[in-house]
Amino acid sequence: MKNLYINTRFFFALTGVGMLYVLAFFFPFFMIVAHILLLLCFLMAVVDYLLIFNQKEGILAQRILPEKLSNGDENSVKIDVKNNYGFTINARIIDEIPFQFQKRDFMIKKQIESGKNTYFQYTLEPKERGEYHFGSLNIYASSPVGFISKRFKFQKDANLPSYPSFIHLRKYELMALQSEFLLGGIKKIRKLGHTMEFEQIKEYVPGDDIRTINWKATSKTNRLMVNQFQDEKAQRIFMLIDKGRTMKMPFNGLSLLDYSINATMALSHIILKKGDRAGMMTFSKKTENKIAAENKSGQLKKISEALYNINTNFFESDFNRLYQDVKYSINQRSLILLFTNFETLDGLNRQLKYLRGIAKNHLLVVVFFKNAELQTLIHKNPESMQEIYDEIIAEKFEFEKKLIIQELRKYGIYTVYTLPENLNIDVINKYLEIKARGIL
Repeated sequence: MKNLYINTRFFFALTGVGMLYVLAFFFPFFMIVAHILLLLCFLMAVVDYLLIFNQKEGILAQRILPEKLSNGDENSVKIDVKNNYGFTINARIIDEIPFQFQKRDFMIKKQIESGKNTYFQYTLEPKERGEYHFGSLNIYASSPVGFISKRFKFQKDANLPSYPSFIHLRKYELMALQSEFLLGGIKKIRKLGHTMEFEQIKEYVPGDDIRTINWKATSKTNRLMVNQFQDEKAQRIFMLIDKGRTMKMPFNGLSLLDYSINATMALSHIILKKGDRAGMMTFSKKTENKIAAENKSGQLKKISEALYNINTNFFESDFNRLYQDVKYSINQRSLILLFTNFETLDGLNRQLKYLRGIAKNHLLVVVFFKNAELQTLIHKNPESMQEIYDEIIAEKFEFEKKLIIQELRKYGIYTVYTLPENLNIDVINKYLEIKARGIL
């Protein structure tokens, strides 16, 4: 009996019968009609009970989950329901989804014909990494009478990890491998390299490096010939992620740290596909989660596992410690993308000497964020004195961000200043730009 549920249709029917009993006080004729309808309601309830409960496995269902959730993306959850009854049922599906989503009114209504399978899906968008616990899949089935429902429970427990965003990796890969990468206005060009990886011998034209002249080929052809080498690959690219208090700021449900983690995942995928070596580390009071720059088959999985357990804290990040660890652990010149956030010029100046120290031996790109709410205030047409005041303050903060960019450029430090939702595209674009210009 614990799976027996009485539907509202039965109570509506009893309410109608009760109204007839009230009318019977004034019109006695309705008393007989009320008695007949009351008896009919209970008979229909008994018939409904027999129809629903005479078959033990009237409904079969399963929840089909992905191996893991992609943080910040829409993840599909599929449900397969089969009706083994000899009649069409009305089903209410209530899936006990993880508490992190705070969906307390989740319910799907479906009409399923006899002997048919029905597939449907819904989407979940996690906003934090970690374990997500799914409860039971509950299906309440009722016959065409609709007085009684029977509950079927399936798959009582399921745990699913949420990893840094990986769903769109293939999309970014296709964009990066095109002959022209136009997402940010950057046209990919062919850059001749100077490694020992030989490509061909060609005739000298003005502008070629005279150091690459092939004297043996020149003597044979009686024309100046030069060696042409392939573009250098296997360059080291490191992503440094700030875990300090400035990265706790949320936008659209995700913290700046989560946006940086997702961008690191997407960029690492592109780096490995382009033949370079991807590495990473995180820092706050100390450096952690160090992954050496490699281009091995399991490198992306290693980076994903390291990113999975990263959490921010409320400490101020120690850039002095970061500088020392970079100096001793990254020995060869590398491209370093530093994911952090500076809100004021004073905040930058406190750390500038350490950034300059890193930039002496490496190509440093500082990635920091536009405040989406300030951008809204700047582009909003003010209609009151308060809105004018808010716009002026927002423009002041935006101007200070521009001063930060100028100060970094003064010391040869590149920047990516972007909205959080555009971070993946912008950092990939900057990496491809640096590769195309051959400045690493």
